[in-house]
Amino acid sequence: MALAAIAAAGAAGRSGLLPALGRALQRGFAASASADDKFTVEVMPYKAHKIEPPSNQVETSIAELTSMYELMYTMRRMEIAADMMYKAKLIRGFCHLYDGQEAVMTGIEYAINREDAVITSYRDHCQLLARGGTVKQVMAELMGKAEGATKGVGGSMHMYRKQAEFYGGCGIVGAQIPLGAGLALAKKYEGKRNIGITMYGDGAANQGQKYEALNMAGLWNIPVIFVCENNHYGMGTAEWRAAKSSTFYTRGDYIPGLKVDGMDVLAVKNAVAFAKQHVLDNGPIILEMDTYRYHGHSMSDPGSTYRTRDEISTMRQERDPVERVKKLLLAQGVDAGEVKAIEKKAKKEVDTAVEESKVAAPPPMSWQWKNVYHDPVGIKLRTTTGGYVTPSYDPTYTLP
Repeated sequence: MALAAIAAAGAAGRSGLLPALGRALQRGFAASASADDKFTVEVMPYKAHKIEPPSNQVETSIAELTSMYELMYTMRRMEIAADMMYKAKLIRGFCHLYDGQEAVMTGIEYAINREDAVITSYRDHCQLLARGGTVKQVMAELMGKAEGATKGVGGSMHMYRKQAEFYGGCGIVGAQIPLGAGLALAKKYEGKRNIGITMYGDGAANQGQKYEALNMAGLWNIPVIFVCENNHYGMGTAEWRAAKSSTFYTRGDYIPGLKVDGMDVLAVKNAVAFAKQHVLDNGPIILEMDTYRYHGHSMSDPGSTYRTRDEISTMRQERDPVERVKKLLLAQGVDAGEVKAIEKKAKKEVDTAVEESKVAAPPPMSWQWKNVYHDPVGIKLRTTTGGYVTPSYDPTYTLP
């Protein structure tokens, strides 16, 4: 079975819409119908609050798993590269990595479409990739280059892709939760059969604004999925030290909830597909994704002062989301060499994006004013090398 077609289709899917990816997969497997044959995988049962949970028997195919694997493996390589570039001082400022949590955003992406709105916290690199952005856009943005996802002026925490309904990373803890409810309300107001997904961590789960958003969403039956990515450590504080109740899927009270194995992409996809239908028909739901981050909270956090290295190692060995998909593919008879070819292709994509971003041009000084001042007459901008400059103002600049 040749998987080169799937690898090529995966790259096309990240730069376009998922229906295009599906068509490419079908063309790639015209001579091999077995790639699209459905089979069932058993995932961990869901824990439920005020709702009957979906079945834990999930249908998938070699084609879908291969496409998922390419995206997840690319996410992993990209975040590892970001770690290296940060340590080489080619990336500055804040940087929050997603490795270990790849199954969450990948599963979400395979259960929704590009007319459904997504908003998340500052840990947003892989969200942009899943929503059709490129590794080059991520790496260039991290390095502050004009070719970046937000033209080099947003940085790690503020990546967007409006054409795919991705409204970005938000730097303020929990601020995106009511914004996500608002995006979902807009869909309902416009009469569309689409939803909003608002993602937040366990550290933001105690924010008061979350409960205000839950109340309004429940009162107005807003089609929003509240996705709590519970990686168990809000910055450096274990969940049980910060939350009286750490069963986050139950904390909507009158809002139903599910607890999901967030390290299993199929469990996530199945839960989100179920939740999407629920919110369209009945209003909001909370999904708690039981996941784990391998890096520290941010690059300034070694990640090993509040948890043991053995704990991290055990998670990597027993629950790694990328390896789980690889093992499924191998168990279904996919040749190991073909899987290796996908990994090699993803590594090349990341390495090329890194090298191109290193030599890419930074944004012109005039871009620094836009979206900050209407017309910064007489204002001087302090430079990173000392001194001040008054750049020209460019009224034609627009975000992508």
